[in-house]
Amino acid sequence: MTADEILPGVYRTPDHHFDNLPDYPFQPNYLTLGQLRMHYVDEGPRTGQVVLLLHGEPSWSYLYRHMIPILAGAGYRVIAPDLIGFGRSDKPAMKSAHSHSGHVAHIREFIENLDLNDITLFIQDWGGLIGLRVVAEIPDRFSGVVAANTGLPAASGLRGVIGYPLFRLSLWWQGKVSWEDLQAEPGFLRWAAYSRSVDDMPVGQIVAVDIAEDNPDRASIMHAYNAPFPDARYKAGPAIMPSLVPSELRLNARAWQELGQWHKPFLTAFSDGDPITAGGDLAFHQRIPGAAGQQHVTIRGAGHFLQETHGEELAQVMLQFMSQYRNKGQ
Repeated sequence: MTADEILPGVYRTPDHHFDNLPDYPFQPNYLTLGQLRMHYVDEGPRTGQVVLLLHGEPSWSYLYRHMIPILAGAGYRVIAPDLIGFGRSDKPAMKSAHSHSGHVAHIREFIENLDLNDITLFIQDWGGLIGLRVVAEIPDRFSGVVAANTGLPAASGLRGVIGYPLFRLSLWWQGKVSWEDLQAEPGFLRWAAYSRSVDDMPVGQIVAVDIAEDNPDRASIMHAYNAPFPDARYKAGPAIMPSLVPSELRLNARAWQELGQWHKPFLTAFSDGDPITAGGDLAFHQRIPGAAGQQHVTIRGAGHFLQETHGEELAQVMLQFMSQYRNKGQ
């Protein structure tokens, strides 16, 4: 094993990779799940009502650096974990070690180990696919949900059985997709095909698609998103997860049945410039009772990674949303 291979086929990014990242002064916290160590940010008063921020792919808790201080400053306990395979969390190198159910189990175990309750959950991208399943499994631990640029694909019966094999066939049919191909024709299928085509996913470059070219901080921000991944051995999670989005359609359908009974507050806050999730808010409003009474929020001028460019605005949206149902005097 190499120095960074803490177990056979499991890598841990050295701490110095996270030194002096811009706007990320948060102290690391760790929780051991089985043989793997999960990192999380934990800011604000420990007695504060909990806000849980779940990132997606290929980002990490750095994505929430603009939201965390605002929410913590308002008196909330703000927790932002890094998914296994991302950020400062341990990184299994085998793609087979990453699954939708596996990530759901990790986040559920994380919540239960910290004994988090009365949670307002913010989800985006894969944070939604994972977080919505967790809400469906342990709904009593949650008080409200804010969904941004995410979804939960589902199917039952024959469609649930053949959906994923057909998707994999579609990926094969796409062939190799270059970065230039993806930029010319953005969309989820092309994105998943690209993630399978590239030998070493350029994580920072991917997140930076939403950052203006003339932004003087662009290079340092790209460096921060690349920091957890010294080389391709650390990137099995980012590389495989786009291909896993429709991998558990029947389990997702069961989760939707539970979410169909969710009457607690549920807010959608999607951007107007995301080619992957555009229109995805409609499913929530049609299928979740708690969303039906909420006015959809559009984050204008934002792309897929709306926390990166509009984090402060999103934090204010969350504060207003939570003020509607939380006792601010507690």
